[in-house]
Amino acid sequence: MGQQTLGQARRKGWILDLRITERGEPARGFVLLKAEPLEGRLPECRPGQFAQLQTRGAFLRRPISIHNVEAGRVWFLIQVVGEGSRWFAMLKEGDVLNAVMPLGNGFPMPVAGARVLLVGGGVGVAPLLYQGRMLKQRGVDFAFLLGARNRDALLQLDEFRRVGRVFVTTEDGSEGTRGFVTQHGILSGTDEADFGTPTLIQTCGPTPMMRAVAQSAQSRGIRCQLSLENRMACGVGACLCCVQQTKEGHKCVCTEGPVFEAQDIIF
Repeated sequence: MGQQTLGQARRKGWILDLRITERGEPARGFVLLKAEPLEGRLPECRPGQFAQLQTRGAFLRRPISIHNVEAGRVWFLIQVVGEGSRWFAMLKEGDVLNAVMPLGNGFPMPVAGARVLLVGGGVGVAPLLYQGRMLKQRGVDFAFLLGARNRDALLQLDEFRRVGRVFVTTEDGSEGTRGFVTQHGILSGTDEADFGTPTLIQTCGPTPMMRAVAQSAQSRGIRCQLSLENRMACGVGACLCCVQQTKEGHKCVCTEGPVFEAQDIIF
């Protein structure tokens, strides 16, 4: 069997109440929430899908990537930047969070024998942890390439290292290779660090980073998939807030993404 298509990765959303079982602050300005359903069990979730989380006193939910699913709990890695995310940061163990999940398309799973490079920047690293775990379970050769401004801005580095090989870039050189992820030899092809040439790159992060990663992949003839982070409101394709221009016309990132083939996206 060949690689799954993006359409086959689509899953139905559920509405459920989640009890916070653990809370942490992996870096300044970020909160990590681990939660389990008040009743029943989590629906099947795929790496790259997201949840629409309800905040107190707000009509619109907030879209948050699924960071990991483990032992019946879902993890959310949240950057605290506005009123809604500040409310998430105030949650404590035992508090209840309402979620619609899972939504959108996940990352397609390549067949065994593929060599996958998972490239993330900033809070865009969130969906890559779960993807790495799934690749590991399926025996797929993979590595993480994670970028940040400095050592203190690297998120969940120990967790990523528990899952697989991790290559790091920081803009100030305080950890790993100095520069951006696109300047690392494993992506540029100048020094592949015993990993070899990837057959597939899957990436999530700031749009300029993903554009540069896609251009680098295209120049080397490597397939690349992007998890877009367009601003969303409804999460179900009704508001058209997250529409992305593609070679096949405009598409809703929340329902037809967030994962797209890089070659189809018009930035």
